[in-house]
Amino acid sequence: MYKLVGEERFLLWAVCSIQLQVLCANGEDKLLLLAEGLLKKHVAAHSLHEPEALIVYISILEQQAKYGDALEILSGKLGSLLMMEVDRLRIEGRLLARAGDYSAAVVVYQKLLKLCPDDWEGFLHYLSCVLEDDSIWCVVADNNPIQRSKFLDCRVSHLSDEVFDCRTSDASAFVQKLQEDNRDSLIRGPYLAGLEIKRRKHLYGKVNDDEMIEALMQYFSIFGHLACFTSDVEVFLQVLAPNKRTKFNERLVKCYSSLPVDVTKMLGQSITLFKVQDVMGNMYTTLPVSELEDTAVRMVKLFFESLPLFKDLDPQESMQGEELLSLTCNVLVQLFWRTRHLGYLVEAIMVLEFGLTIRRYVWQYKILLVHLYSFLGALSLAYEWYKLLDVKNILMETVSHHMLPQMLKSPLWVELNNLLKDYLRFMDDYFRESADLTFLAYRHRNYSKVIEFVQFKEHLQRSNQYLVARIEAAILQLKQNADNLEEEELVLESLNCGIQFAELSNEIRPKSLTFNEDLQSRPWWTPISGKNYLLGPFEGISYCPKENLTKENEASVRRAIERRALLPRMVHLSIQSASALLKDNMEVNGSVSDPQIYSELKFLLERYAKLLGCSLSDAIEVVMGGLNSQKSSEVFHSDMVDWMNFAVFLNAWKLCSNERKQLDRDGCAPGIWRTVNSLLEKYISEVVKSMEPLIHPSRGDLSFLVQVISEPLAWHILVIQSYVRSSLPSGKKKKKGGSTDHSTSPLAIVTRDTIQLLCAILEEVTRWLGEQIKGPEDENLEIILSSVRKESQVEGPGQVFQILGTLISSTSEMEVGVRICEALKSWNPVDVARKMATGQSLVLSEFLYICESRMKSLQLLKHQIAQV
Repeated sequence: MYKLVGEERFLLWAVCSIQLQVLCANGEDKLLLLAEGLLKKHVAAHSLHEPEALIVYISILEQQAKYGDALEILSGKLGSLLMMEVDRLRIEGRLLARAGDYSAAVVVYQKLLKLCPDDWEGFLHYLSCVLEDDSIWCVVADNNPIQRSKFLDCRVSHLSDEVFDCRTSDASAFVQKLQEDNRDSLIRGPYLAGLEIKRRKHLYGKVNDDEMIEALMQYFSIFGHLACFTSDVEVFLQVLAPNKRTKFNERLVKCYSSLPVDVTKMLGQSITLFKVQDVMGNMYTTLPVSELEDTAVRMVKLFFESLPLFKDLDPQESMQGEELLSLTCNVLVQLFWRTRHLGYLVEAIMVLEFGLTIRRYVWQYKILLVHLYSFLGALSLAYEWYKLLDVKNILMETVSHHMLPQMLKSPLWVELNNLLKDYLRFMDDYFRESADLTFLAYRHRNYSKVIEFVQFKEHLQRSNQYLVARIEAAILQLKQNADNLEEEELVLESLNCGIQFAELSNEIRPKSLTFNEDLQSRPWWTPISGKNYLLGPFEGISYCPKENLTKENEASVRRAIERRALLPRMVHLSIQSASALLKDNMEVNGSVSDPQIYSELKFLLERYAKLLGCSLSDAIEVVMGGLNSQKSSEVFHSDMVDWMNFAVFLNAWKLCSNERKQLDRDGCAPGIWRTVNSLLEKYISEVVKSMEPLIHPSRGDLSFLVQVISEPLAWHILVIQSYVRSSLPSGKKKKKGGSTDHSTSPLAIVTRDTIQLLCAILEEVTRWLGEQIKGPEDENLEIILSSVRKESQVEGPGQVFQILGTLISSTSEMEVGVRICEALKSWNPVDVARKMATGQSLVLSEFLYICESRMKSLQLLKHQIAQV
C-alpha cells in the first residue's frame, strides 16, 4: 500500500508490524535494520509529519542501542514535531543516560524538573544519572504494565567518596532550590526528592539514622496531615534500625502534641501516627495487650470525633477518618494472633460491619471482611462482600486473588462457577476485542498504543490466574459430575479427554508466568494467597514488604498449575484403565490390546511425581509408607490432597499394568487399592475427630475435607464405577466359551470392601456435619456475642465493642446529621452475629449436599455389584 500511494501512515503500519515481530513474536533483530532503512529512506524523500512517527523512529533506533543516532534526530528538524517541551526532555534525558552520557543527562533532567517539579519518575531518573546508576533503565525495559512500583531498588554507588559527596551535595542544593521555588504550592515531589537523596546517602554510609529521622520529621511537619504521608515515607522507614523506628515514633508523638493546627489537620496527623505505628509493625511486639486494647479504643473514639466534620458529605464521598476503622481491625487481629481469643476477631468484624453501615462504599472494609469471614469459615458471607466490591474489567485480574483461592477449596460450587465464568468471560472478551483496539490505534495513527495493546494482551495471556481459572473451571465440571460415570465421560469428551490441558502443562514450564495481583491491597496477615500468619504461632509483625513474595512464590505456583493441568487427562485414563480390566481381548500376560493407556498414564504419573519433588519410584514408596513410615508421612503431609490424587491414579495405573495377573495371584494388586482406602479412611477420620465446633477461627480442616471428598475420593469412586460397569452381565461381554465369574476375584472382593469403607467414611462426615448444622441457632449466637461481652476489668476482648455501643447511644442527630444518625441507629450487633452463624452453617450445608450425593452413587454401586 505504501508503494502504491506513498502515504506515511502505511509505512508506519509496516514498521510497527516489524517491531511487533521482534518484541512479541521472537523475530530476529535484523528486522529492525529493515524498519530503520524504510524510515530513513522515507525521511530523506518526504521527511516525517506526525509526532507518533518520530517516536516510532526513535524507538526503533533505541532498540538497536543506536542512542547517538536517535539523539541526532531528536535535536534536528524532526525534533520540532514534539510540541510539548517536557516530552522532548524526557526522551532526550533517557537517550543520554542509556548512551552513558550522564553529565549531559543530568542537565536535561534538571530542565525537566524545573518545568515539572512534581515529576517523581523524572527525579528518580535524574538521581540515577547523578550517581551513574543504570539499574533504573533495566527496570523500565522490563516493566509490568499492570503493576508499577513507586520506589526502585538502587545499586550502591561505585563512585569514590569525594565524587559521591560532591554530586549528592549538588543534587541536594538543586532540590532545595526546587523546594524554595515551589513553597507556596506545597507539592510533595521536591521534598520526597530530598528524602530519597538522604536514603541513598544512608545506603552509602554517609548519613546515619538520626539524620534520616530528622529529615522525616521535617517532612511530617509539612505533610503529616495528608493521607498519603505513610505510603510516602514507608520506603525510608525500612532503612532505619528497629530501635530507631521506635525513636522516630516517639518524636512523631512529641511533634504532634506541639503543632498548632486546625481540627482537620489534627485529625489527619492523628491518623498518620496510628498508620506509621501500623506500618512499622515492631510496635506490636513491645506493647502489652492492655495498651493495644487502649490503642484500638482510641482509634474508635477518634473515628466518632471525626463524624461531625463530614455530616454534609455525600454518602459516596470518602471520609478522612474512615481509615481509623481499618487500623482498629489490624490491632484487633494482632490481639487475636497473640492471645487466640475468638472475641478479638468478632470485634474486628463488628467494627468493619459498623463502618459499612455508615458508608457502604469503603472497599478497604469489604476486603478485610472477605479475609476475616474466609478465616472463620463463613465463605458465603465473604463471597457476598466480594460481590459488593463490584469488580469489573481489569480489576478482575488484579483483585480476584482476594476470593478465588478460598473458593477453589470450598463446597460453594455454584458461586465458584460464577466467579470463574465472570473472570474467563472478561479475559476472553478482552483477547477478542484487543485486535479491534489495535486496529483502531493503527487507524488513528497512535503507533505507540499499537505496541502497548499487543504487549498488554501478551502479558495477560501469560497470567498465572488466567491459567488457574481455565484449568479449575474444567476440574470443577469433573467434580460436579463425578457421581455419574456417563455424565463424567460426556464432560471429559467436551474437554477433549483432557489432552489440551496436558499439553498446556507442557507449555507452562518454558513460559514466563505473569503475576498481576495487587498485593498491596491484601491485609497484613495474609500477604499472598498461600500465606496466613494467623495459622501459625505469634511472630509479632503486622507488616512485611510484599515486593519479593511473588518471586519467592512463583516456582511453587508454576508447579501447582502444572499438576492441576494434568488432572483431567489422568482422570480420563484412570477411568479407561478400570474399564479395560475385563475386555475380551485381554492377553495372557495381562497387557491390554491398547498399551497407550498404560504407557501414557505411567508418563503422566512420572510428571506428577516430579512436580511433587520425587521420582516415580520414590513417590510410590511415599504412598505405600504414608500410613506407617514417619519420613513418608512427613512428605505426604506437605501436599496431602495432591498426594492422595497421585495415590488414586497410581492405583488405576497398576490395574492396567503388565504385572496385574501375577499380582492378583499373590493378592498384591488389590494391595495398592487397599492402601488408597486406608489413606482416605485414616486422614478423613482424623480430621473429623479433631474438628472444632462451628463457631471457631480457621476452618482449614474443613477445607481439607472438602478437597479430599471432592477430588481423590471422587476419582476413586469413578474408577470403581468404571470397573463395576465393565463387570456387569451383558451378552456383548461374554466370551465364546461362556461367561466368566468375576465375583470371587481379588479385585471384585476389594471393590465390595471399598464401597463399604467409603460409605462408612462419608457417613461419619455427614453425621458430624448434621450435628453442626442442627445445633441451636441461639446457642451459636450466644457463643459469638458472649465472646465480646466485657464483664470484668481484666484483659480480654470486649472493650472496643463496649465503647462502640456507648458512643452510638450518645451521638445525636445535631452532631452528625440525619443520614449518619439513622445509620448509627440501624446498626444491630445481634444481626451481625446471626449472619456469621448462618454463613458458616450455609457452607456446611453445601458440603453436606456433596457428601450425600457421593453416598447415593456408592449405594447405587452396591446394588450394581450385587449383580456381578
